[in-house]
Amino acid sequence: MPPKRMYVDGPGSRRAPKGFFDSTYETLTSSENAAVVRSIAIFGAVVAILSSSWGELLLPP
Repeated sequence: MPPKRMYVDGPGSRRAPKGFFDSTYETLTSSENAAVVRSIAIFGAVVAILSSSWGELLLPP
């Protein structure tokens, strides 16, 4: 009696490899990386604010 075949994704279905932008977007929006992405975004926003003219408002008179 021959062994039975097991189909993982179904018969004949093949997934195309993900592109660079798709894999990058999936990595950035992953729940595992949410804290890191949020921290980098906040750091970038603070650096942008402090390097602009708005940063001068924090200086003492």
